[in-house]
Amino acid sequence: MKKARKLYESPSGDRWYLIGDPSGAVFIRHEANVASGGHVEHEDIAAFLSRGTGPEQQELLRLIETLVEEHPAHT
Repeated sequence: MKKARKLYESPSGDRWYLIGDPSGAVFIRHEANVASGGHVEHEDIAAFLSRGTGPEQQELLRLIETLVEEHPAHT
C-alpha cells in the first residue's frame, strides 16, 4: 500500500503529496487543479527541489527539517 502525505495545496487548488510506495520508492505527486485539466504527475524528489523555492518545495524542506530536529546528531 502506498503512503501519502499532503505537502501543500495552492490557493488555485493544485496539490502536492509526498508518496512512499511498497518498493521503497519516494516521490512527489502533483495533482493540477480542475481548471488546469486535473493532470497528475509524479516527480523525483531531487528534480522537484531543483525546480525552485516555491511554497511546495519549502514545505518539503520544512518536513525534512523536522526529522533532523527529532533526531539530534551525536558528536
